[in-house]
Amino acid sequence: MTESVPTPPPGCPAHRAAAPLYGPRFQTDPTQVYRELRAAHGPVAPVELAGGVPAWLVIGYRELQLVTSQPKLFGRDSSRWNAWPRIPADWPLRPMMTPVPSILYTEGTEHQRRSSAITDTLAAVDPYELTKYCERIADRLIDSFAGRGEADLVAEYAHRMPLLVLCWLLGLDDAQVPVLIENLLAMLDGGPDAQQASQRLLTVMLELVEAKRAEPGADLTSRLLVHPAGLSDDEVVRDLRVLLAAGHQPTAYWIANALRLMLTDDRFAASLVGGRRSVGQALGEALWEDTPTQIFAGRWAVRDTQLGGQRIAAGDLVLLGLAGANADPAVRQPTGEAAEGNRAHLSFSHGEHRCPFPAQEAAEVIAATAVEVLLDRLPDLRLAVAEHALVWRPSAWVRALVALPVGFTPSTTTGGAFG
Repeated sequence: MTESVPTPPPGCPAHRAAAPLYGPRFQTDPTQVYRELRAAHGPVAPVELAGGVPAWLVIGYRELQLVTSQPKLFGRDSSRWNAWPRIPADWPLRPMMTPVPSILYTEGTEHQRRSSAITDTLAAVDPYELTKYCERIADRLIDSFAGRGEADLVAEYAHRMPLLVLCWLLGLDDAQVPVLIENLLAMLDGGPDAQQASQRLLTVMLELVEAKRAEPGADLTSRLLVHPAGLSDDEVVRDLRVLLAAGHQPTAYWIANALRLMLTDDRFAASLVGGRRSVGQALGEALWEDTPTQIFAGRWAVRDTQLGGQRIAAGDLVLLGLAGANADPAVRQPTGEAAEGNRAHLSFSHGEHRCPFPAQEAAEVIAATAVEVLLDRLPDLRLAVAEHALVWRPSAWVRALVALPVGFTPSTTTGGAFG
């Protein structure tokens, strides 16, 4: 049994009113939770993670921009966390916080070196070639269920689409997709198998790097290995695991959340037959209202400071509440809605550790192609259960459906279905 971590920490009276970042409320209605936290604490709220671990959740738009753009105040290196002495070895969220030598935890010039390699490598991807490959993958996935008249668009489509594209980009074998999905989910959910899942993904990346070092190809892994930044094999292994997780999960749930919106919202219903114009609107709205990455861990205070009216001690964990910041009334219309076409959301984070622009562009190509091809192929797509019966994953970190069951008129295949 996991040992409970004492809370609140000494000298931190604010954390006596800390809200838990777990439980059914985050699963069903996180928006209401953020609203209540804002009303009670303002833009920065005291929260606790599983096991009673204290943290600060930034849900103010301006405050989140400040945290992510001031590395001298809020650093990415988690080794400065003041709670480490009280964190049990088997704490399920440990893989998300443990300082490892990957791009996620580097700072300053070292981060710039690693980031430039990833950004340059992604920027070399031909967008036309990427779009064509995405279309082929989408058709192959749809072929696997088109003749049935029913499908689960999460397990059979949204999860597999971005991962198959990533496998192609990285030079991985398609056959590894089921194992990769299983371990990515286990690591993200922070369950009892999280640490083992994280290690298994690292092993897959190590085998990939060894194979590409021996026999290079026209893929991202081979390009990273020869980039002028001079990354070592170990650095490439660890950064590829970050790229795999960051590229798969948010994109998969972006696809699923946009599809859910189009299947349940009357504003999009008329566009399901032959109307591509609404796809971009649905993708944009999904990032504002149901951003796949709700909370990101995180930053650690470099020194004692103040943020959003709260006193933050050196070494405190500061969580990026991307969804909460997107819902900040300060960046909304008087009606509470985001302005149509406004791309100033923080769903890709902000500052030097944000998702690189080439990665954002690739994710949008994958997501848009997935939705457009699906609606072209299955124009009478409909939700197979009542909207209230849809179940969200029990995670504060992501906004993700467990399943998206749909029905449609069975159709012929293109002849390229998976075996």
